[in-house]
Amino acid sequence: GFLISKCCFPLLKAKPGKAKRVRTIFSSEQLARLEQEFARQQYLVGQERCLLASSLRLSEEQVKVWFQNRRIKWRKQSLEQQQAKLAQMGLGTPQR
Repeated sequence: GFLISKCCFPLLKAKPGKAKRVRTIFSSEQLARLEQEFARQQYLVGQERCLLASSLRLSEEQVKVWFQNRRIKWRKQSLEQQQAKLAQMGLGTPQR
């Protein structure tokens, strides 16, 4: 995969006065390391985030947003698993 940096693509204009960020494309190595760190702990702050970002050649903001998005995905998966278990036990119907 390729990493799209801000220096290559300036902020794209969506509406007058509004700037839209270019989506970051993570390499498979970066994703594997991010997932490994997420499995270890769901929150990275301060020095840990700084060190991970520099080792992956990403900004702290990119790492922060990746962790935020990954926590949302994790919560959604956990909720779906709980609902599936309840449905198997006949204690409710899965809701969306």
